[in-house]
Amino acid sequence: MVVMYEIAGRKVGSHVLAMATLGTVFVGSWAAMGGKKSSTAKGPQIQASSKDEEKFIKEFMKNAEKEDKKPTPGHAQ
Repeated sequence: MVVMYEIAGRKVGSHVLAMATLGTVFVGSWAAMGGKKSSTAKGPQIQASSKDEEKFIKEFMKNAEKEDKKPTPGHAQ
């Protein structure tokens, strides 16, 4: 049996109020934690003192990521 409440002139069941409350709590929590993160952020911002230093850091990171992706010899994946 469902308890009916009158809200804004309409009768609403207790189960509908419960679902609306849970939905609001979960969506509010998701939004408060930042929602969907963008996939473009790949780590901390580079704060180089010159363009040459920034270019060197980017190249170094690119080479380091390539080496991490290479399988080590003698280990099966």
